Amino acid sequence: MAVTQKSMSHPRDVVFAALATPETYPSWLLGCKDIRSVDEGWPAPGTRFHHRVGLVGPLTVADSTKALETEAPGLLALEVRARPFGRGRVTFTLQATSEGGTLLTVDEVPIGLLAPLRPVLDPVTAHRNEKSLADLADFLDGDRALAENKS
Repeated sequence: MAVTQKSMSHPRDVVFAALATPETYPSWLLGCKDIRSVDEGWPAPGTRFHHRVGLVGPLTVADSTKALETEAPGLLALEVRARPFGRGRVTFTLQATSEGGTLLTVDEVPIGLLAPLRPVLDPVTAHRNEKSLADLADFLDGDRALAENKS
């Protein structure tokens, strides 16, 4: 299974806000190059954001991500697409820690035509998600530093 966890020093509502704001994704999600548009009402189930995913060098593919389930600030489930490669279901689960931070768990599984390739894809997906979660923590730390400098 491609399940990845990361402890973060930020409270759940702060981490969830970053996950629920597609415009942050190019700053931390490996492969996300830019956000083209966001449906009104995002992240309500059924709404989408439209993005470009980087392939090799300057090559990108335009696609979209759909919200499947949202329970702020504890759960965000998405259907991600990066054609022509396929689709996946990504579930972010956020648990508050006793220190006031968040334990963020990401469970990503291929769906559709890629589902049979899961044993091969899981290690690559887990590695990508570990890097992305580390970048998310750095992004949030940078946001906090910026906010503290403005005070």
